[in-house]
Amino acid sequence: MEFRAEKKYLRVSPQKARLVLDLIKGRRVEEARNTLLFTKKRVAEHIGKLLQSALDNANFLATEKGLDVEIDNLYVKSAVANDGPRMKRIRPAPQGRAYRYQRRIAHIELILAERGKNSGAVATVVGEETAAAPVPAKTRRRAPAAKSAGKKKKVAAK
Repeated sequence: MEFRAEKKYLRVSPQKARLVLDLIKGRRVEEARNTLLFTKKRVAEHIGKLLQSALDNANFLATEKGLDVEIDNLYVKSAVANDGPRMKRIRPAPQGRAYRYQRRIAHIELILAERGKNSGAVATVVGEETAAAPVPAKTRRRAPAAKSAGKKKKVAAK
């Protein structure tokens, strides 16, 4: 079972929000809360409130709807920051000119899921890399040969 929470029209650029969201992807909810608490980014406070909202949604469904949800097994399955509308602004420039710039806005979506359920949630370790399997010899592509390798330059006689 997945539990969602969204925050729309947040006055921060999506690029800056993704920096903080990447810190909590794949982590348990309690670990993600502690990470956000000690992160020195302004957007971390907003993402912490969003995480609490998703957790409250899980609590609501567990109590009111009678679903079997274990809050301690929840983890951050997905955390996405998308572009919102941009505000066009003008900054004064020398000699009476004006420079245009854009204030970016983010839509943030957070999805929590329960580990160990039949929904296919697999435990992932943050920072673990998988080794790439060797490519069979038949599927390897040869690098293209240089076009000028076989051609000789003509030298003009004087």
